[in-house]
Amino acid sequence: MSGHRLTVLVVGATGSIGRHVVTEALHQGHAVRALVRDLERATDLPSEAQRVVGDLTQPESLSAAAQGIDAIVFTHGSDGGKAAAEQVDYGGVRNVLQALGGRSARVALMTSIGVTNRQGDYNRTTQIHDWKRRGERLLRASGLPYTIVRPGWFDYNAPDQHRLVLLQGDTRQAGDPSDGVISRQQIAKVLVHSLTSDAARAKTFELVAERGAAQKELEPLFAALQPDAAGALDAVRDSANMPLADEPTRVLEELARFSTPKR
Repeated sequence: MSGHRLTVLVVGATGSIGRHVVTEALHQGHAVRALVRDLERATDLPSEAQRVVGDLTQPESLSAAAQGIDAIVFTHGSDGGKAAAEQVDYGGVRNVLQALGGRSARVALMTSIGVTNRQGDYNRTTQIHDWKRRGERLLRASGLPYTIVRPGWFDYNAPDQHRLVLLQGDTRQAGDPSDGVISRQQIAKVLVHSLTSDAARAKTFELVAERGAAQKELEPLFAALQPDAAGALDAVRDSANMPLADEPTRVLEELARFSTPKR
């Protein structure tokens, strides 16, 4: 798929990472559709990006944004709180998939390093990890071609930390920058590149930067990863610590509704 021009919907386009995604997607030659709640917040986005108004928590407002797109980059996130985590971190994925109406699109979903850590204070207070993980599961179940990126701590990089490292298993769970750091611009570059990479398809990974020069090519990094198992709801090497039997009924119903029969 390398070099293929896509129409990319950027979800969270006015956020701190979404803005970089818009710029990066344009730089890579794609047409960009920026989903925004308020046009006034989008005035400083590049003029080449189309603005479409929609609210992630209101599925009926997303139909226009989803029409005619080839790919989606999710960089959205809530500000904290259990209700917001469900409505935005998870609900945003569900509602955009619903707006697609069964049409295909290549998807890059950003969640978080440590997303499988259910026992830390942060998740116990907000449940954000759990709801982000449910969003991951919904995307895998949908049958759409995807890449899921779990970045480390934003913009804590030292001046010489440019070398990208892709990890699997979500084993870094200290809950502080010792888990790994990554710049917002680096996250955007990886998300957008994944859309046209066959090697990145069905891959889930944690993304951090370490000391050293930036790699010129991302394909070898994607190719070295293990794909998620066909039909699996969780990522390869993830801890099996979120049993379906304990999941809320509404989540199970939505998994069933969005699931594509596996061949």
